[in-house]
Amino acid sequence: MMDLPTFALENSKSMTEILSHFETITLDEMRDIRLMNRIDTKFVTTVPVLRRLLELASDEYYVQQVDGEVIAPYYTLYYDTEDCAMYNRHEVGHLERQKLRVRSYLHVGINYLEVKTKNNHGRTKKKRTAAEGFDPQARATCDFRLHDHDAFIAANLHYDPQRLSEHLENRFDRITLVNKGKTERLTIDVNLRFHNFITDNYRFMGNLVIIELKRDGHQPSPILPKLLQLRIHPHGFSKYCIGSALTNEALRRNRFKPRLHYVQKLLNE
Repeated sequence: MMDLPTFALENSKSMTEILSHFETITLDEMRDIRLMNRIDTKFVTTVPVLRRLLELASDEYYVQQVDGEVIAPYYTLYYDTEDCAMYNRHEVGHLERQKLRVRSYLHVGINYLEVKTKNNHGRTKKKRTAAEGFDPQARATCDFRLHDHDAFIAANLHYDPQRLSEHLENRFDRITLVNKGKTERLTIDVNLRFHNFITDNYRFMGNLVIIELKRDGHQPSPILPKLLQLRIHPHGFSKYCIGSALTNEALRRNRFKPRLHYVQKLLNE
């Protein structure tokens, strides 16, 4: 994947400075806030607006800290069928949909194979198993083989494991906040970049920020009034689908066009 430009590195430094004013929470303390069966609400904004949001949230949220770091690198590898059945089901508007991915927590060296299932009530369930042997730095030569997990896939995914192949990878840096009532998590993703295995196209998303509010049910959230104050409104953003649409012109994208236009507008600000 492409190296980060200088402005992105400077953005990370400035956010680290703002986050130094937050109380911290450890990874062990986070284990009680897993929210594996949850409602997710996504928001899209830019780094300058994010800085203002973090300043507003510093008294009501903890920031997750791992080995002294509050911004953690992530890697994701997405699978799909040859005809992009998972992408296309989302593109045509089906509410019930699934994704299969390997998620790597680079800061702690842990990898999971995950199935995410979203139902027609907006709830997301995640099933995962350890992706033993997976190495995002040497993906093509590592010991991980998807077909070693056919039983897990068949039990949780509505697609034939034999039809699946690698389609897209992405990298991003994540800030994780937890409200002091410990009823929700807020993940904030920056420095997002994509690589498409089908086209070999790359895309760096500049100052774009993806915020996701994760909570069971509709618990009161201290961040929602602050998001409204900054005119950050709910806005769907699937990393797999948007990343695929931006890096593969052969895909259908009619349903995603408004989101793609909105993303481009933010990138031009």
